[in-house]
Amino acid sequence: MSARWTLQLRRFLAARLSPEGALGLHLTVGVVLMLLAMAVFHEIAEAVMGAEQITVIDLQVAHWFNQHALPWLTAFLLCFTNLHGVLGALVLTALLAWYFYRQRASDWLLTLLISVPGVMILNVLLKSVFGRLRPSFEQPLLQTVLETYSFPSGHTATSTALYGVLGAYLICRTAPGAWGQRVMIALGAFLMAALVGFSRIYLGAHYLSDVLAAMAESAGWLAICIAGVSTLRRRRAIRPTQ
Repeated sequence: MSARWTLQLRRFLAARLSPEGALGLHLTVGVVLMLLAMAVFHEIAEAVMGAEQITVIDLQVAHWFNQHALPWLTAFLLCFTNLHGVLGALVLTALLAWYFYRQRASDWLLTLLISVPGVMILNVLLKSVFGRLRPSFEQPLLQTVLETYSFPSGHTATSTALYGVLGAYLICRTAPGAWGQRVMIALGAFLMAALVGFSRIYLGAHYLSDVLAAMAESAGWLAICIAGVSTLRRRRAIRPTQ
């Protein structure tokens, strides 16, 4: 019985680590990344709700930027953050969707249409669960009254998903041996999402922990979306031969 169980376990692990299988390495990596992202999000959320040291850092960072704001940087980040609001993100998503459609990249189009609206909905649900109030200042940089909750950052979550899909698409189109180019693409996608998050902290719309949690939330959601769509594609490719 023990030998048979060991054999079955080996077969299961081999199937999960196989690059070719429909439920192979791609899905395993996606699930692992999702679980890691969930663990990071859980740790941040638990620290925030428990009013641990990170909340002190949140206040220090928020007030430092508010007191040391530069007019030119404020103007730039206001434009940049507005570009990645709900309306701006939907427009950018529509443009990227049109590009995927023109490139006949149907799998990436499906991934985009699942990941970006999906993370928007997920973020709204998480905000209502945690109910964290936004930062407040005597002289706020952002004059618009924000009535939604703060944790996690919606702008950051949406941008992470959007640029994550674009980055993953460009990486997949890059030659397998061009690791330098792949690293630059991944770094570029990360920096674009990080700049959106920075704009939210700088302008006083969110705390640092709101942004970090949003990136973890979106990264986990994006990982499972990409893995799920890849699984569907592989199953479609295998089915006619069965």
